[in-house]
Amino acid sequence: MSQKQLIRTLLVDDEAHIRLLMKTLLSTMGCEIVAEAGDGEQALVQFRAQRPQVTLLDINMPKMDGVATLEAIRAEFPDAFVIMLTSLTSMAMVERCLDLGAANYLRKDTPLEQMKQEIRESWLDHLAQRQAAGTL
Repeated sequence: MSQKQLIRTLLVDDEAHIRLLMKTLLSTMGCEIVAEAGDGEQALVQFRAQRPQVTLLDINMPKMDGVATLEAIRAEFPDAFVIMLTSLTSMAMVERCLDLGAANYLRKDTPLEQMKQEIRESWLDHLAQRQAAGTL
């Protein structure tokens, strides 16, 4: 991710310490956290208001879980770039999220350098796909 242009990012997790960790990690990658949310309902409000380029979205949250939130975001914004965050190991849940349009998923216990690499690669893949489709 380019340090010259900050990537507008929405960070969604019901655990404040995870949001702080991810905020710190993303700031080293040229991301600007434009909003944070602790549940899916807040995430939708923030997504609509901020139109982030990148959204990191927890799966297991109160009020509206990440799967329902992903569905709602992608229904309204089909090109939204969302990476799911999870502490779950259920491949069925991960596959469902990918089928719904998530760009990738990250386990919360992934080493930080590997997280950075996966976020970076997912973002670059997304940009390449948009460029190939002529939407960039």
